[in-house]
Amino acid sequence: TANMLVNDGQHRRAAIEKALKLRPELGDETIPIVIFLDAGLKRSQQMFADLNRYAVRPARSLNILYDYRDPLSALVRKVIQRVYVFDDMVELGKTSISNRSTKLFTLSCLHQATQELLNGHDISDKGIAELVTDFWSEIAKVIPDWERAKNNEISSAYLRKNYIHAHGVTLHALGIMGAALINQSPKNWRTKLKQLKKIKWERSNTKLWEGRTMIAGRLSKAINHVRLTANVLKKTVGVKLTKEERALEKRFAQGE
Repeated sequence: TANMLVNDGQHRRAAIEKALKLRPELGDETIPIVIFLDAGLKRSQQMFADLNRYAVRPARSLNILYDYRDPLSALVRKVIQRVYVFDDMVELGKTSISNRSTKLFTLSCLHQATQELLNGHDISDKGIAELVTDFWSEIAKVIPDWERAKNNEISSAYLRKNYIHAHGVTLHALGIMGAALINQSPKNWRTKLKQLKKIKWERSNTKLWEGRTMIAGRLSKAINHVRLTANVLKKTVGVKLTKEERALEKRFAQGE
């Protein structure tokens, strides 16, 4: 006989024990384990430290995909199925998109943008899923390139290379703008949203996007750049900037 010490996975072991009590038939299942010869307390402690130091965290998109307790994660998964341009166009397993990928956005990015959109709303409120679905569907109407990519009329890679609207920073900014617009104009926000058709989304439009959404031609996800991008969207649809947003615009104009 030998004593067994669980160096990593204590909570999972306890969960398995509890699961077996509820469903004994799971006892026929198998899981892989790694067994090491006990070389003393210091060795065990070092092994524990190494296991935690070098543990690979799953991609945030995967956490959202498999999180059935978080109502926002469940809502976003539902929205992906309901919004035509998102269905089969959202990267579900990774937090970044390769140059050759046909996907437009990551799940984690859409989750973040939707979280901003619902700022101040109770996710459990009746009609929230319909509101979010409606908002992103309306956005797709004013950014027709998304549907063109969905219909294989243009590649997602081409959009990423030439436009800012195919990047997470803009999706995040759209969520921020959307929250303010719906709050300010709950009855006619759809009409005001059409003003976004006027925007020149090309990355070559450096007069508008350089320093705001891009730094030296590269898209920036930094929060100030997200907010500066959202400010352009807000002003376009007629939403008044907050005191903090006006201060940010002033610093931007001064080159700070």
